[in-house]
Amino acid sequence: MYEFLIIGGGIAGLAAGQALAPLGRVLVLEAEAAIGHHASGRSAALFEESYGKPAVIALNRASRPDHATAGHLSARGFLLVAVEGEDAAFEADLQAMSIAEMSVADARTRVPILSDGVTRAAFEPDAMDLDTDAMLQAGARAVRAGGGAVLTGMRVDAIARAPGGWQVWAGGETHEARTLVNAAGPWADAVARMAGATPLGLTPLRRSMARLKAPGGHDVRGWPMLMGAGESWYAKPDAGAWIVSPAEEDPSEPLDAFADDMVLAEGLARYQEAVTEEVTRPIATWAGLRTFTPDRLLAIGPSELDGFWWSVGQGGYGFQTAPAAARLLADRIAGRGSELGAETVAALDPRRFLRMTA
Repeated sequence: MYEFLIIGGGIAGLAAGQALAPLGRVLVLEAEAAIGHHASGRSAALFEESYGKPAVIALNRASRPDHATAGHLSARGFLLVAVEGEDAAFEADLQAMSIAEMSVADARTRVPILSDGVTRAAFEPDAMDLDTDAMLQAGARAVRAGGGAVLTGMRVDAIARAPGGWQVWAGGETHEARTLVNAAGPWADAVARMAGATPLGLTPLRRSMARLKAPGGHDVRGWPMLMGAGESWYAKPDAGAWIVSPAEEDPSEPLDAFADDMVLAEGLARYQEAVTEEVTRPIATWAGLRTFTPDRLLAIGPSELDGFWWSVGQGGYGFQTAPAAARLLADRIAGRGSELGAETVAALDPRRFLRMTA
């Protein structure tokens, strides 16, 4: 019997496995043929410390030293721009993200394709790229080094209580563990129902992406991430190319998401207003599901069932919060104090939703 069985092989599950491995053997079950197949494999991969609500920012700050020590951060920068009529959204972004306004002329030195339609700009030099693949692989290595396993192609069919813990049927096999961790992303509420736990009301939201050729033949590798006011779109260098997202949040069923062509076209049109180079036919398109709780904060902690724990609701913050979120889970399971303040721990406790519906 394993000490911990984690359902979900994205960053939430693998980071949890890494944090729990010192406490006992860990088994991670991933439904797909490879780890990080869904949201974790389709992330914009940016660390922006001030992105999110206060409890998320607390996780970001607590995670930063881990990212730096592991060598998972590299310089990128973040440039916010607005066109005419977007001043209110731009001002709200300035306040929410605590970034400094700069002249459009200075912004154009960083991204030379900004159009005359851009009226305002702000820059955050401290935003960083995250090596998401390295983070996933580090989690998997830590699990295996602790005597555990990461198994792919293991879609969960049923869950039941067992003497001293839980039984999980997946991939035609039965797996047993004392403690069950639900890190199943968009499928997490369904996993909870199998185990007899109360679902949290998770909502998967689709976000589409398009990879374009580097605009105008520019070398974009040193350009910052670029975002429209109110997160109406964003763009970012990616392996010598340029990815653009309409930044939509359209509700979806849990599934292997794909881009909506109309939504993508509308987002590319918004992006086009801010740049001089004409949008070309995408090299590739894709989408991912960002899964949120009703209050858009992560749910890290116990359920109402003994031995059933949650690590879900990462939304758009999964990679940047992963080290601290996983450590919080391990601390709570082990009955240890957390580096995070009591207010943050309470804000992330999954049982807050039970209180809301009681």
